[in-house]
Amino acid sequence: MRRTALLASAALLTGLLPLLSAGAATADEPAPVPVDRFEGEVPFANPPAGGLFTWGGDADDPPALALTTRTDAPEGTKVLTGTYDISGYGGFTHDFAFDQPAHDWSAHKGIRFWWDGQNNAKKVAFEIKDGGANGEASELWTTSFTDDFTGWKQIEIPFTDFTYRTDYQPVGGIDQVLGLTQMWGYALTLPVGVKGRFAMDDVELYGKADQSLRASVTTDSAVHPVKEGATATVKLSVATTGAAPIDEPVTVAYESAGGSAEPGKDYTPVKGEITFPAGTASGATRTIQVPTLRDKSAEPAETIPLKLTVTGAKAPAETPQIVIDAHGLPYLDPKLPVKKRVADLVSRMSLEEKAGQMTQAERGALTAQGDIATYDLGSLLSGGGSTPTPNTPEAWAKMIDAFQLRAQATRFQIPLIYGVDAVHGHNNLTGATIMPHNIGIGATRDPRLAERTGSVTAAEVRATGIPWDFAPCLCVTRDERWGRSYESFGEDPALVESMETMIQGLQGAANGKDLKDNDKVLATAKHFVGDGGTEYGSSTTGSYTIDQGVTKVTRQQLEAVHLAPYQTAVDRGIGSVMPSYSSLDILGDGQGPVKMHARADMINGVLKDRMGFDGFVISDWQAIDQIPGDYASDVRTSINAGLDMIMVPYAYKDFRTTLVDEVRAGRISEARVNDAVSRILTQKFKLGLFEKPYADTSGAAAIGSAGHRAVAREAAAKSQVLLKNAAGVLPLKKSQKVYVAGSNADDLGNQTGGWTITWQGASGKHTDGTTILQGMRNAGGDVTYSKDASAPTSGYDVGVVVVGETPYAEGVGDVGNGNDLALTPADQAAVDKVCAAMKCAVLIVSGRPQLIGDRLGEIDALVASWLPGTEGDGVADVLYGKRAFTGQLPVTWPKSESQLPINVGDASYDPQFPYGWGLTTLTKVPGGGEATLRALTLLARTADRTGSARLGRAAVTQARLLVQQSTGSTITPALAKPFAEADHLLLTAHYTQALTKLLEAYRAG
Repeated sequence: MRRTALLASAALLTGLLPLLSAGAATADEPAPVPVDRFEGEVPFANPPAGGLFTWGGDADDPPALALTTRTDAPEGTKVLTGTYDISGYGGFTHDFAFDQPAHDWSAHKGIRFWWDGQNNAKKVAFEIKDGGANGEASELWTTSFTDDFTGWKQIEIPFTDFTYRTDYQPVGGIDQVLGLTQMWGYALTLPVGVKGRFAMDDVELYGKADQSLRASVTTDSAVHPVKEGATATVKLSVATTGAAPIDEPVTVAYESAGGSAEPGKDYTPVKGEITFPAGTASGATRTIQVPTLRDKSAEPAETIPLKLTVTGAKAPAETPQIVIDAHGLPYLDPKLPVKKRVADLVSRMSLEEKAGQMTQAERGALTAQGDIATYDLGSLLSGGGSTPTPNTPEAWAKMIDAFQLRAQATRFQIPLIYGVDAVHGHNNLTGATIMPHNIGIGATRDPRLAERTGSVTAAEVRATGIPWDFAPCLCVTRDERWGRSYESFGEDPALVESMETMIQGLQGAANGKDLKDNDKVLATAKHFVGDGGTEYGSSTTGSYTIDQGVTKVTRQQLEAVHLAPYQTAVDRGIGSVMPSYSSLDILGDGQGPVKMHARADMINGVLKDRMGFDGFVISDWQAIDQIPGDYASDVRTSINAGLDMIMVPYAYKDFRTTLVDEVRAGRISEARVNDAVSRILTQKFKLGLFEKPYADTSGAAAIGSAGHRAVAREAAAKSQVLLKNAAGVLPLKKSQKVYVAGSNADDLGNQTGGWTITWQGASGKHTDGTTILQGMRNAGGDVTYSKDASAPTSGYDVGVVVVGETPYAEGVGDVGNGNDLALTPADQAAVDKVCAAMKCAVLIVSGRPQLIGDRLGEIDALVASWLPGTEGDGVADVLYGKRAFTGQLPVTWPKSESQLPINVGDASYDPQFPYGWGLTTLTKVPGGGEATLRALTLLARTADRTGSARLGRAAVTQARLLVQQSTGSTITPALAKPFAEADHLLLTAHYTQALTKLLEAYRAG
């Protein structure tokens, strides 16, 4: 893409600025039209209101803006100033108000503004918004200028310099014509990796539109694959600003020239001219046909560029290419074993092509879509919140198909493998079915249900053209201060292993035979290894306190706690593994803390060699940058440690070049590269991407369907853990008058948590679903709602107060990084007021336990609701007794933050509620005390002897319920410790030992 801007005006002496009018117009052109003067006429406001607003990749990336009075202002007295320190991406936008008509800029030549140069040699992207319903659903057209000067300078950008942003959606564009008659504003993307400031003033439209450049010629596609011997057809269209007929003739001279195909042998050369006469309607099309020739040779793909010379209009941004499909080569034969197909393809590839396969870029970071072929990219991803606009299944599929089409222009037409973080449903897609986060799935203790949630997720993800999911997280969370706690199934490796049935839901059969199906995706076990065990205060990433920190363990602890789930994943046929950002410090090995992305002993030695993992290893987002050393060292260290594909969202060009250089220098062996590429290609073949690279959208109708939401509803219901239920307050009766309060009762965003539509998630409604309040109403309850409990509380039978956390993800949610485990003052006040006025049940919607002990005495019923997803009806199902409460704590519920970390098996164990705790409703709990426990012990012995898991689980469950019911209001350490250990023993199929522990707990109670 042409991204240069015309820097038309030289810097002016500050003293002369007031004397010179940037708005002066010559006689033959219109007067400049102000867009922004920055004198206060345009507010700082978010869409749909008109105004200036900032945005960025994370909380630190949006710049800080101000209107500042300056004596050197080029126009007026104030200028727009800002400071920035961007690690991902960030900038600011001026959107016009959505409820007002769009603006017409078509009479002008371009847009200009004053910029206070800092001479930092950095490029600043400038974009304008054209067409669509509003400024956030429009096409983006982009160019850039370089800040290589000092002081004020007027930047003039003709509209002809702007190119269509193919990576921005609406997918495929509205018309891909810069119409200028329906403009919605502009945006600037500021430089990354430099701490800076800027000042800007007087944005205005200038000059007279050049009528000869108001027309443009476009092609239907930049890439035209065709079978050998068939005829390729390229469509040309002419379009004009405002869709008026063209004033003068437009001619397009065309010629097939260059490329890897040989004229006369592979195709019949074409040359000619097409004319669109004056008066031709905007949108008119003509076609050019290029016949290809059949021969008897097996060949890779060959390209035929179609050179276009346009007179009287703007030419297409890219030269269209006809691609004669690769044919006759063994790797293309689906009847051959995958291993043979891989070996054949790898033997044909150049080092550069192999390096491309090992490279993964963020879709929004592509300089141009043509880079997919130029750099032989093997993979793209959508980071959290990187979505098409509109965010619909159709748009996702169309976007990914456009990327796959680009891969067809490579020599071997190796399809991309596109990945997303679908960690609790297809959570990037508006309207998808959002499951409870993994912490809630762990609370269900239902492996079959975990598998079904994976199946729904896979079906919805694959229906949008995505074959790869960065899930499930197999972290064993050991400290609730960790901002990723909710991504874990629990604190017990045995619980995590039991929930790995989700892998089969995502992938199907362990041998990979189902991966080609249109409802399965490649799964990813993450984050290898020890991400859940990082020590509080050990993180060195920004303001994080525990995420991406250091896990300090003995070898035995590492094996028993953190590594155990990965062997299970390998046995289940997991297709990819992602290492952790964190460092591993194995006590006594003499290495100290080493970043996991650099640990060859763990990735090559344990994962691949000892465990027998035969999939491929994908890095985390920019994670190799955290390895000590320069960039070349980062690349060779990570690849030699066993990483096969590197997620380099923005640095894909540098990574590929560096990897090739390191191999040529002998610092990375060709054998290592061949192994990595073979592993990647193996999964692409298993996924059927070579035969079907494009989206199969036949399952799209099921996205967010009643059937899928029924699974999520069941998961939400079974995830609810009843911690206390004095006097049988729950379940509620429909005849009761219920007073509902609390910040999370009617907030779908808080209910779904982080990793929902955007990376961090957000409060409020951002997708389709049912809040807990609405679920209660749907259940037929007589409900009155007052969020802050300010409404009168008299006359009610029972209160339900729904409190907890607001969304966060990763280290942004770390305790100590602006977060704690206490309820907010508003939530505390709501609990206090409602529970003082009536019997009350408190539901805690959160990604981890909250400290509630100081209020436990005034609360009659307490429920750990976790983050239940979009189906609030599931929560209402257990509240109103449609389903029984059956959930159990997947983590220990602490009394205070000073106890952390606290986990099952600790020598000292004094929690508020122990791991495995969970009362039930609608279920007859056995009586008989110790005599019943002894009888259940006999059943457990029988189960151990006969290997009957069903009998063993039934015996332990009955004993657990008996012990819970017999417990008083105080859970002592003497009861809590054996109780928690019994649940671990149940999960490891030691039924008699579990009964022995429960008998011990009963006697302590």
